[in-house]
Amino acid sequence: MAKIIFYEKPGCRNNAKQKNLLITAGHELDVKNILTESWTIDKLYLFFKDLPQTLWFNHSAPRIKSGEIIPKNFTNADGRNILELMVADPLLIRRPLIQVGQTYNAGFEQDTINNWIGLNPIQSSAEDLETCPRTHEEN
Repeated sequence: MAKIIFYEKPGCRNNAKQKNLLITAGHELDVKNILTESWTIDKLYLFFKDLPQTLWFNHSAPRIKSGEIIPKNFTNADGRNILELMVADPLLIRRPLIQVGQTYNAGFEQDTINNWIGLNPIQSSAEDLETCPRTHEEN
């Protein structure tokens, strides 16, 4: 099975479920705190380069929920600016970030993860394991 570097927000309910699915599937996890990691623009870009920019964001982040930052207002030319915002405020980073060897992924779409490294889904693939179930006040 895969050796996975898993960047999470400690205490995130969905990250706990995601880790459980990966461990149940036999993967080895090296869990890191996404909020305290020393991010650089280049390092973050590896996780997002193949995704549309609106999918780079954690849409549950307080600055997005408040309307201060509106992901759909960014253009393709804004990639570097988005990454600079994320380096300054890691709550904006979509999570989890997953690295296996030199392959990088942002988010936890079960079908994508299953096709990539394999899962033994014990929960319905219809369960949303990406959107934070907590309210803004709980964060």
